[in-house]
Amino acid sequence: MRLFPVVILLLSFLDFRLSAQTTKVSGKVADASTLEPMPFVSIAFGKTGVGTTSDIEGQFTIQTDKTVDSLVVSYTGYKRKSVAVKSGSQTGGLVVLLEASTTSLMEVVIKPGENPAHALLRKVIAAKPRNNREKIDYYQYEVYNKVEFDVNNINKKLQKSRLLRPFDFVFDNIDSSNVTEKPSLPLFLSESISEVYYRKKPKVTKEIIKASKVAGIQDNKSVSQFSGDLYQNVNIYDNNILVFGKTFVSPISDNGLLYYRYYLIDSLFIGRHRCYQIQFKPRRKQELLFSGNMWINDTTFAVRRLEMAMAGDANINFIKTFNVVQDYVNVEGTWMIEKDRLVVDFVLQKSQPGFYGRKSTSYRNFVLNQPLDEKFYSKTNNLIVEESAEKQNADYWQTNRHDSLSDKERNIYRLVDTIQTLKAYKTWYDLVQMGVTGYKSFGKIEFGELFKLISFNRVEGYRFRFGGRTSNQFSTWHELNGYLAYGTLDERFKYAAGYRGFLSKDPRQMIFLNYKSDYEILGQSQNAFSQDNVIASVFRRNPLNSLTRVDQYSGTFSHEWVQGIESRLSFVNRKIIPLNGLTYRYKTTDGLTLEQSRIITSELRFSQRIAVGERFVAGEFDRVSAGTLKPVFTINYAAGLKGVFSSDYNYHRINLGFTDRVRINPIGYIDLALDYGKIFGKVPYPLMELHGGNETYYYDPFAFNMMNYFEFASDQFVMLSGYHHFDGFFLNKIPLMRKLKWREVATAKMLFGGVSSQNRELLIFPPNLFTLTPEKPYAEAGVGVENIFKILRFDIIWRLTYRDNPNISNFGLRGTLQFIF
Repeated sequence: MRLFPVVILLLSFLDFRLSAQTTKVSGKVADASTLEPMPFVSIAFGKTGVGTTSDIEGQFTIQTDKTVDSLVVSYTGYKRKSVAVKSGSQTGGLVVLLEASTTSLMEVVIKPGENPAHALLRKVIAAKPRNNREKIDYYQYEVYNKVEFDVNNINKKLQKSRLLRPFDFVFDNIDSSNVTEKPSLPLFLSESISEVYYRKKPKVTKEIIKASKVAGIQDNKSVSQFSGDLYQNVNIYDNNILVFGKTFVSPISDNGLLYYRYYLIDSLFIGRHRCYQIQFKPRRKQELLFSGNMWINDTTFAVRRLEMAMAGDANINFIKTFNVVQDYVNVEGTWMIEKDRLVVDFVLQKSQPGFYGRKSTSYRNFVLNQPLDEKFYSKTNNLIVEESAEKQNADYWQTNRHDSLSDKERNIYRLVDTIQTLKAYKTWYDLVQMGVTGYKSFGKIEFGELFKLISFNRVEGYRFRFGGRTSNQFSTWHELNGYLAYGTLDERFKYAAGYRGFLSKDPRQMIFLNYKSDYEILGQSQNAFSQDNVIASVFRRNPLNSLTRVDQYSGTFSHEWVQGIESRLSFVNRKIIPLNGLTYRYKTTDGLTLEQSRIITSELRFSQRIAVGERFVAGEFDRVSAGTLKPVFTINYAAGLKGVFSSDYNYHRINLGFTDRVRINPIGYIDLALDYGKIFGKVPYPLMELHGGNETYYYDPFAFNMMNYFEFASDQFVMLSGYHHFDGFFLNKIPLMRKLKWREVATAKMLFGGVSSQNRELLIFPPNLFTLTPEKPYAEAGVGVENIFKILRFDIIWRLTYRDNPNISNFGLRGTLQFIF
């Protein structure tokens, strides 16, 4: 009998250990018909109150020490599903397929009283100033970024096609036992480790990328700057969140109740913090909003966890899904983001291959309110890629990665390197490069530009042009280029030769030397197609006969002080010769009219461009701006040097420019431009500002689209323009138009200018060249629709002044191709 208490105690202990065994289940939730992963699905152990939600990719993990017998999975619009679970078991790789529900909702009775989610949201909004990490005077942290891109939605038929047959070995690595895993072709994987520094006043965010590793891009240098923390960063505390150039309203915006519906779902502990779960959904269709869940700390009313996805019907192109998961940690009383995951599904057309992008970010080593030397916080050079960033070895990455790579991610490095050695990949790469650059590579020489091989106009007839340049195989420091052209009507050759080369790549310093003897359109915007581009030939609304021969020598030195801030110093000598019956005539003091065969000018030019925070996608020589959130300023000065290389005139010219994009949520954004110019001294009309016209049906945003070439000249002017993109604000409210996802645009342009009397009399103006009067500016306005079939835009434009000028149109339709999100 003495053993009985011991046995009872032992059995009780065993029973306690059994009852305390952890039940853990992990897996994935997907749509039963499409096999697409389902984020934010509610998952709970039946009758326990223990629950979670699936993440962006439908993945979930749930565990409890309580006794359980089932896992309940539910989501609005889908049939509830219960899966049997053995208490105390460890289950991984569970796949739950949910079927869409065909039953209609029952009647819902609404009783008086405030929605508790609204009361909680007001507390969250009130607490935003103290919970936003940007309230801190100084902070810094280490960040690890991992970005992956794959081609997805590749069906079996496409896999077996001739195009993808060389890549069969990639699809052999797909786990066929996982029914939700769709075949994908890995294209790109990058990792980076950087230090981020923040100062509140004046506001500066600076990032130093210490390590960068890229697979899938032949030129890694241009990609490294985009691999850090400053690119596509979502701050939930901002009222508006910029995603791919579009402004989305944050679910905790000050005006969130105007855009979202909120529901208080539950309360639970995340770690040691008690949190309220709020679900949010858009109030209206097709607006740029999110849906998802957020967990709010019950004492500080800070966001503890966020899971949200772009609304499925949002008016944005080429993006099927955009999902965000963020976790925050309390550091010395401030909530700092600890983990951030973005997933984007890019789709050009339904049922066609697209791109799947994942960005996983983790943050650690937080330091608050410990400022560095004030000189460290540069307001211009806010992104630095260290020289050693791309040279870190495997041991460095093994030691410093915040998270180890999965087997799949390690395999991507091998797969991508193998893919790049295939002949089929090289063929694809050459075709894409040829379409983007206009050049076809033949080893050390590139032939092009392909769009200028043949064109036609009234002066030259059919024009044939053959040209090329040296490739990167020849040199990544020096490039030679040139072309030879011939017209069948004028039977004359035109030609050009040039050189550009680096003196230094850090900082970026370049030399440009050029000579050309060719025809130009005076009074054409710098953005317009050149006169020998085949597209301009096809879409002209007036026959092109206003060409001028220009023989030009030029040399330029360029220095980029920091990225986005560049100075240029140039010397240019130009000989301008009229063509097609046009002559330069002038009157002598005796009243005689004489002709001048040419105009020669030598100019010393200086230009300064200031675009703080601008980034570029760059090759070895060429680069394309990826934009900046700040205004862009330009300063241009030129001095005419009489007597230098037979130059005819002394003068000074100054131009000041300003452009900016102003976002006016929820009615889109407006692009503003201001340009001022003035010439001091005597100059003939070919050296004045010949305002940019457009004589094609192709819309040019930088030109006056109802103005002819060579129609107005000024020696002093101010130009104002505004382009408002409404992003479907009005058309989205019309049911029949909503499905089209068209977007409204409106434009207005105004030009003030004039010519001084001394310059007006220097050369006789030709009949179709005019001057503006101070009391009457040139003006045009237009309305249009963009996003037609996602790539077309059409504008109807009215000319508002100078409507009686000869050979002009006062009303017109212009179209353009554009690829915008």
